[in-house]
Amino acid sequence: LCLAQLSDKYGRKPILFASLVIQVLFGVLAGVAPEYFTYTFARLMVGATTSGVFLVAYVVAMEMVGPDKRLYAGIFVMMFFSVGFMLTAVFAYFVHDWRWLQIALTLPGLIFMFYYWIIPESARWLLSKGRKDCAIANMQKAARFNKVEISDEALSELLDEGENSEEKAKQKLEDQELDEGPPPSVWDLFCYPNLRRKTLLIFLDWLVTSGVYYGLSWNTNNLGGNVLLNFVISGAVEIPAYIFLLLTLNRWGRRSILCGCLVMAGLSLLATVIIPERMHTLMIACAMLGKLAITASYGTVYIFSAEQFPTVVRNVALGAASMVARISGMMAPFLNFLATIWKPLPLLICGSLSLAAGLLSLLLPETHNKPMLETIADGERFGKKTKGDVYLETGQELRAAEAQPLKGSGETNGSTIANGH
Repeated sequence: LCLAQLSDKYGRKPILFASLVIQVLFGVLAGVAPEYFTYTFARLMVGATTSGVFLVAYVVAMEMVGPDKRLYAGIFVMMFFSVGFMLTAVFAYFVHDWRWLQIALTLPGLIFMFYYWIIPESARWLLSKGRKDCAIANMQKAARFNKVEISDEALSELLDEGENSEEKAKQKLEDQELDEGPPPSVWDLFCYPNLRRKTLLIFLDWLVTSGVYYGLSWNTNNLGGNVLLNFVISGAVEIPAYIFLLLTLNRWGRRSILCGCLVMAGLSLLATVIIPERMHTLMIACAMLGKLAITASYGTVYIFSAEQFPTVVRNVALGAASMVARISGMMAPFLNFLATIWKPLPLLICGSLSLAAGLLSLLLPETHNKPMLETIADGERFGKKTKGDVYLETGQELRAAEAQPLKGSGETNGSTIANGH
């Protein structure tokens, strides 16, 4: 969470590579640790820097592209996560000693140090900090790499158009004297009713998705057969899940896919409860179908969350969601111990939670084809009910209508827009 906050303050790139260096150093230390305390501390640091590596890289990928390409940027990042998941079993097949396995899994991180000279700073973050010249310079580098010619004047004019709504929102914040307070932080997500409601729903989705995902991943021992093979299959089913998202997320929307996948995961896992133990293959098939569905929901919740949170707190908000997810992730191994009481019990719990979270996801506003939110004011207005019970699902001004104030006073019946889903 701290690393996510730092990346919102000091930039995505420096925190990404600082986290990568720390992760590699302490990953190696965990492999050579002489006693338990050193090993535990090293593993703690490796886990803590995960949000500084994966989440920041994910946010950079999302902020580099426009609305129509956000899907591809997010899903391809998640696909590489699945490839790494499967490679863990490959490493374990060839490296049997846990110390060497820890080191072998850590050292590939050194390769990504060379990305420092490839990955630029996020243009959106630079613009949010008023560093327009740096953003233009980075985009010119990208244009030259893609053999596209565009003048600084054209880029500046394009950025000016995109800043109009942001400047209006900032002016409203100044009018309400919000600018005299501290800079935006994760706590702002809980200061306003609509933003708080959406944040809690997103946190619930992360909590359930992570718990079910890791619960199924660590439950491969209870499925019988070859443990490493089950682990690889558990990772392999994630690839079709992401292909499914590539084909459907931009057509059916984020909310319906998230709800459908969580409900499908819940029903598949609940089905394992009524399958007789002798039907071993069918039980594994249902469990893998549940893993496929929960993976699709994992890929969706990343994109959905990044589009729900405004730029000024996007990274720290995703970091907070990831922190909440780690709670259920930590409980997943203990959840599997319930199989000693009744073998289907872990899958019953996972299925019930998935079903409930999927239905509650319908309370979130759709973000498909909507502009990225920039300010806290945008985040509060997005998906907020008007007096006509219609959702405002845009981060920009609607015609000439007066936007609703954050404090809920002086509301007007401005133009309305139907649900974009």
